[in-house]
Amino acid sequence: MSEFTKTLCPYCGVGCGLEVSPPAQPAKPTNRDSQGNPIWRVRGDKAHPSSQGMVCVKGATIAESLDKNRLHYPMVRDSLDQEFRRVSWDEAFDLITQRIQTVRHTQGPEAICMYGSGQFQTEDYYLAQKLLKGCLGTNNFDANSRLCMSSAVAGYIQSFGADGPPCCYEDLEITDCAFLIGTNTAECHPIVFNRLAKHHKKNRKVKMVVVDPRRTPTAEAADLHLAIRPGTDIDLFNGIAHLLMRWQLIDVGFIDDCTSNFSEYAEVIRHYSPEVVANQCGISIADLETAAKYWGESQRVLSLWSMGVNQSSEGTAKVRSIINLHLMTAQIGKPGAGPFSLTGQPNAMGGREAGGLSHLLPGYRLVKNPQHRAEVEDFWGLPRGQMSPHPGLTAWDMITGLENDAVGLLWIAATNPAVSMPDLERTKKALLRSPLTIYQDAYYPTETSAYAHVLLPAAQWGEKTGVMTNSERTVTLCQAFRQPPREAKADWEIFAEVGRRLGFEKEFAFTNSSQVYAEFVQLTSDRPCEMTGISHEQLQIQGPTQWPHSQLGSGESPTPSKRLYTDLRFHTPDGRARFGAYYSKGLAEPPDPDFPFVLTTGRLYGHWHTQTRTGRIEKIRKMHPEPFIEIHPRDAAGLGIIDNQLVEVRSRRGQAKFPAKITRAIAPGTVFVPMHWGALWADNAEANALTHPEACPDSLQPELKACAVQLVPVNTLLVEKQETQFSNYSVVE
Repeated sequence: MSEFTKTLCPYCGVGCGLEVSPPAQPAKPTNRDSQGNPIWRVRGDKAHPSSQGMVCVKGATIAESLDKNRLHYPMVRDSLDQEFRRVSWDEAFDLITQRIQTVRHTQGPEAICMYGSGQFQTEDYYLAQKLLKGCLGTNNFDANSRLCMSSAVAGYIQSFGADGPPCCYEDLEITDCAFLIGTNTAECHPIVFNRLAKHHKKNRKVKMVVVDPRRTPTAEAADLHLAIRPGTDIDLFNGIAHLLMRWQLIDVGFIDDCTSNFSEYAEVIRHYSPEVVANQCGISIADLETAAKYWGESQRVLSLWSMGVNQSSEGTAKVRSIINLHLMTAQIGKPGAGPFSLTGQPNAMGGREAGGLSHLLPGYRLVKNPQHRAEVEDFWGLPRGQMSPHPGLTAWDMITGLENDAVGLLWIAATNPAVSMPDLERTKKALLRSPLTIYQDAYYPTETSAYAHVLLPAAQWGEKTGVMTNSERTVTLCQAFRQPPREAKADWEIFAEVGRRLGFEKEFAFTNSSQVYAEFVQLTSDRPCEMTGISHEQLQIQGPTQWPHSQLGSGESPTPSKRLYTDLRFHTPDGRARFGAYYSKGLAEPPDPDFPFVLTTGRLYGHWHTQTRTGRIEKIRKMHPEPFIEIHPRDAAGLGIIDNQLVEVRSRRGQAKFPAKITRAIAPGTVFVPMHWGALWADNAEANALTHPEACPDSLQPELKACAVQLVPVNTLLVEKQETQFSNYSVVE
């Protein structure tokens, strides 16, 4: 028997396989951190197909956070100005179920909301959907995927008829042209980037284009870096399409046989001449032509994007504009090619499969579709018509619902909206109005715990067994390797117990997560995300498995496809992929004389989201000791700002202060701050105190990537310069 337990890294959507062993092993010294505390050993799983044994610094140090500042017991308080008091699980469950029943009868089920997380395992996600959307009859379940991947979801559905990235990681190593748009892959998805960078270095003919207003470590590796103005992505994509049309580098046969709506698209791109696009984007015509030439002359084009595209008031339009380029050149359904969204969170894909957004149902179904609702109602044994036909409240709608007293109970689990939501001061004021906030998390304190009435201790990574799906649709079993501390429980167990206490005993009669998953996959039968051939047992025996993967008869072996749409048939009624015709609208809040700079935000290599884990790991704190603001030397000189001087950043909604980092890596007129620092980790350095909630009309994803700001140097206060270690993007083989 192996001393190592196979599991999955719980950080980004790359989905790296890990092997974990106890701190003490026979004939080996006990593994300890710098304070002498025993810690579990972590290494990359060489057998995992997605990561091939590689792991970044976050995965390598993950075990150091297991026992730091854990929430051990249920806690309750009557009002936010009181101290928490410890209660039993029985008392906590009684309080929750009584309040749910009260709100149902006084305000109706639409006043009950849950805000979940891409940190959930699929079993957690699934039971939350069954509880809220099925048994309680409200679609008010949304997840932080709304802030992360919902534009990609909407783009895939509108273009292809169904969600689901059509590519796989093998494509990184066989493409001959990679377009990376709005993604600092080297820092945010380092193992994906490592695989691509190795291929790029080995093959001189392979081209890499990076579109980003910052010269990131990703851009440093590119053959062509297009530092476009924020908000001009669609101008760029339409400009490339214009040139491909002009040069006749399009696949007319594919367009005629496999797509629809091309004529409307052709009319739009006619208006995006190189002169117009270069001027709008702030790039040269030569660079635009080079990008179009790379795309048009390559046999296998792979596009990769992340939050820089999704977090936009034009997010869905941007995603579809990327897909348009693939459709006009037939760059899809074949090795090394296709539109590939890089998922932000470890199980955001699993959440989409389980219906974990307010407009979705399990199995890639839609709340608005009456047939989809009926299928789920029948499967769950519910009366026809019990499920609401209306999409539920999004994450931001829940905040505005608190403002107007439409929300009577808010249940937050495994996420930290008091740092991650836009327009943060408004968000915090709304959270203060909540009649009852249940906060379910592994750690305490977090910024959000300050707004909670009930705290529920959750088991986290390594303490519960369940499934996660990564960016390439690979499903991995994450096996528990230790017991939850004290009274912590798995999220799915908490949801199931609340369901039983509400009277739904048979609906939640599960004794382990394997049973939960076995029920869930039945809802994927004959759906685009077919997983009926996947189970906990199958994953233990055969290892990580990509979907689609169906359950076949005896003697047959399922053959999961690495790529979708290899037959060039799509999930639309006519089987054709749809072009989307979009004119560029630009930023929801462009700069003006009062707020002349565009602020963009993002992640750093070592940190993860709001630092709930990484802020408690010494090596990562030393790597990224403080927040900062990147300012171009020309802009800094105009304002009299010197390196490391404290700068106050103001928007129409709030202000924050950061030490200045003067660098040519940021485009003039644009400034950058990392989004990781909340009130627990730094004073007045919250990026989202500045951002606005304006969202894409289709995906309802907020434009967290751009807002208008002004900079005011704080002349009386300098901070001691600390070097941030940007050089060590090491990958442990």
